[in-house]
Amino acid sequence: MTEILEFPVLLRLIDERSVAFRAAVASAPSLDAQVPTCPEWTLRDLVQHLGGVQRRWAGTVAVGPADARRDVTVPEGPQERAALLAWSAESTEQLLGALREFGPDRGCWTWWGGSQSPQTSGAVARHQVQEAMVHAYDAQIALGAPQPLLGEAALDGVDEFLSTCCAGTDPWPHEPVAVEYHATEGRSWRLALSADGARVTELPAPATGTGTGEEAAGATLRGTAGELVLALYARIPVNSLKVDGDPRLFDLLLAWDPSA
Repeated sequence: MTEILEFPVLLRLIDERSVAFRAAVASAPSLDAQVPTCPEWTLRDLVQHLGGVQRRWAGTVAVGPADARRDVTVPEGPQERAALLAWSAESTEQLLGALREFGPDRGCWTWWGGSQSPQTSGAVARHQVQEAMVHAYDAQIALGAPQPLLGEAALDGVDEFLSTCCAGTDPWPHEPVAVEYHATEGRSWRLALSADGARVTELPAPATGTGTGEEAAGATLRGTAGELVLALYARIPVNSLKVDGDPRLFDLLLAWDPSA
């Protein structure tokens, strides 16, 4: 049974990772520094992006249940560093304020409607932990000082990514196959892909690499939970981790756009 972090923990992690993000930006020599993991963006662009994301989700949660996305107008942040960082902090507080006000069970529009993640404010909070955590890494690597993704946020990040960004009913356009992800912290997941879509299940510990009586996976990826998250978000190459089986399957996954 997948263990999902409690709502107050998610709020704390959004705050902590957003603070770490701003700390990296504050220490940068220039906001014009390029972000290697987001090559089209500068640090200034990255701050504008994360702030905009947090404000839009704050508005989306406030709107409540909706069958379609409703535009949430977000003004661009200022250009000067101190003002931009203050705007970023306000963005985080707007998101946290909306989540605190409406709680984890409020229905709302999400782009992952066909996935294994629910369309609730709690699922929004869970995904926003990952948004802040990965972009904090982006900001740190722009300074040449990336910090590893650690702890409960990283472990939940693997499950959240697979459940939200991979699982769904969109048909897998290749031969049916399963791939597995094994975190050195002791948790493992199996992603089964077929014409019926993708389904993720957490494997019982200790992971055997063969699932629960199912056929062996076509490929497995092993690393710390933080490394797995970074590989899933294409921040580090898959081949920097331990790969067993056919590594091309992970290339196909990275190239797959279920919404296309």
